[in-house]
Amino acid sequence: MRKVSTGFVYFFGALGGLLFGYDTGVISGAILFIQKQMHLGSWQQGWVVSAVLLGAILGAAIIGPSSDRYGRRKLLLLSAIIFFVGAIGSGLAPEFWTLIISRIILGMAVGAASALIPTYLAELSPADKRGTVSSLFQLMVMTGILLAYITNYAWAGVPTGWRWMLGFAAIPAALLFLGGLILPESPRFLVKTGHADQARAVLDTMNKHDTAAVDAELNQIQEQAQMKNGGWSELFGKMVRPSLIIGLGLAIFQQVMGCNTVLYYAPTIFTDVGFGVNAALLAHIGIGVFNVIVTAIAVAIMDKIDRKKMLNIGAVGMGISLFVMSIGMKFSGGSQAAAIISVIALTIYIAFFSATWGPVMWVMIGEVFPLNIRGLGNSFASVINWTANMVVSLTFPALLNFFGTGSLFIGYGVLCFASIWFVQKKVFETRNRSLEDIEATLRAKAGETASDLSTVK
Repeated sequence: MRKVSTGFVYFFGALGGLLFGYDTGVISGAILFIQKQMHLGSWQQGWVVSAVLLGAILGAAIIGPSSDRYGRRKLLLLSAIIFFVGAIGSGLAPEFWTLIISRIILGMAVGAASALIPTYLAELSPADKRGTVSSLFQLMVMTGILLAYITNYAWAGVPTGWRWMLGFAAIPAALLFLGGLILPESPRFLVKTGHADQARAVLDTMNKHDTAAVDAELNQIQEQAQMKNGGWSELFGKMVRPSLIIGLGLAIFQQVMGCNTVLYYAPTIFTDVGFGVNAALLAHIGIGVFNVIVTAIAVAIMDKIDRKKMLNIGAVGMGISLFVMSIGMKFSGGSQAAAIISVIALTIYIAFFSATWGPVMWVMIGEVFPLNIRGLGNSFASVINWTANMVVSLTFPALLNFFGTGSLFIGYGVLCFASIWFVQKKVFETRNRSLEDIEATLRAKAGETASDLSTVK
């Protein structure tokens, strides 16, 4: 292994998350200017916004599973190249269809990053630091969204500013590629492909030269790596079923609790309170800063609090915040106090999401699947997450017109509380457990029900 620090590995390993956040967040400001210059109708605007989601589904489905065969690092480098091509193509797009194709290409990299990075970080980090290290991905996502808000504001007054907004992503994409050239391969993948000496060198660096810890972890990995690569039949088999239920359930609930719709609606709430357009954009940046701070706090405490407890606390906080926000919205038209209450409730909602369901979902789907199908399992969960994201995003305008803001967000709040039942019944704890211990428990419990496994600590 090249002599690099653990901090370098964790930073560049998670850097794809920044591109993930930037490319999904930047379009909220850029579309205002794209629509005017390209004279887009509402249908075309919808496709410009959602093309990344379509690409993300394809990227997670195609590129993610390949990491079980070709390695996490190589596919991360490929993702950086796709990010770069998509960013340049979007910034230079002369007309609608070129922009759509470029946005789909970008989305493929976003989907690949969502499937690859949680797995890569989980496999690199020691058990007692895995939650903190894996949640760096979500911190990078939130940092990318903040960077997108700042870029939108900075280029808002330039006639072709949207091209700079979209094209700017090529810079971190190039940095990700250069950093990826030095990153080590996952020690789990190295052992699985017969490179135990290289795996030991990686583990030695990541465990800060603790020989006893390296020997113990390497022995566990070698035992699990004897299993041949699994496929769809094993992913849907009885042994992996508890992990699959966790991955799919967390992926779906993270979206149907309204996280993206609340973020999309934030500027409208600010203008309802009386903010001007520029002030609303600045307030949006304020939310982005708040998001990053709260996520950083979550990273710091991730390995100190059980994952299930964090999910349940987050669900309660988000549900209550949505109920309060809904009530405030019903009266915001005639009451400035009610509108301000809505803004405060929205901010609290974002805080709970950023501290719990935002990072914990990505951490856990990187932990729960066995080594021989970890890339496939993580990829499948990511596909479901992006599909749920697209469904929620596409149905939100119609549901908003039908139910109104107040009633719709109450529905999302109810789903927050429904997630508590799912977490209690179907999710087993993973904090401070090695990946090999989690897999051994799955194999030992293969004859028992998923609910029995949920009691294992």
